[in-house]
Amino acid sequence: MADGGAVRRVETGGAAGFWAPGSRILWRYRENGGTGFHIARPVTVVRDDAELLAVWLAPGTECVKPVLADGTPVHLEPLESRYTKPRTVQRDRWFGTGVLKLARPGEPWSVWLFWEPGWLFKNWYVNLEEPLARWEGGVDSVDHFLDISVHPDRSWHWRDEDEFAQALRDGLMDDRQAGKVRAAGRAAVEVIRAWGPPFSEGWQQWRPDPSWTVPSLPEDWDRTPAHVSS
Repeated sequence: MADGGAVRRVETGGAAGFWAPGSRILWRYRENGGTGFHIARPVTVVRDDAELLAVWLAPGTECVKPVLADGTPVHLEPLESRYTKPRTVQRDRWFGTGVLKLARPGEPWSVWLFWEPGWLFKNWYVNLEEPLARWEGGVDSVDHFLDISVHPDRSWHWRDEDEFAQALRDGLMDDRQAGKVRAAGRAAVEVIRAWGPPFSEGWQQWRPDPSWTVPSLPEDWDRTPAHVSS
């Protein structure tokens, strides 16, 4: 249950400007081809230093997600019109098991860990995106559609190639940007094949602090940061 502890305007502490474990921040995504935010998820900081930001998205967290203007879930809209129909956002809960998100500074992807009920590890998910931009209340990015699933046996496969192609056709990215995304994907695949960090670091055995409660979604979840850094 949420304890009413909203994500606050947390100032990154210390000379290096890192958040302490247990801090509540927002992990947000801007609209593709737009300037506003259409995804916002309150998360709890697990680790934050010069090498890695790790956060926990707890089950039951109130989040913001995009929907079509008529309320239709995005994934139910045919691909041909999925990115061209008018959209809005709505509040919803993150159901199912929680997600551990890992991001290295400046890297054009983050790695998410999923579990089945009972903490049975399911898979890693490589989310190709803009390198995270940090501000006093959290981190912001832009999703790049193309993703990679990585399984416990170290096998992997591309995901959402059809959405990536449709986004390119619809002008949500140009050929130059698409080339950069593909290059980032190839670089991520090299890390997977070499079984480098974070896959080799045993994060699938990690568990959240039992004293942590579910952070609340602030009313000003879409506020414009006063200062942004990478």
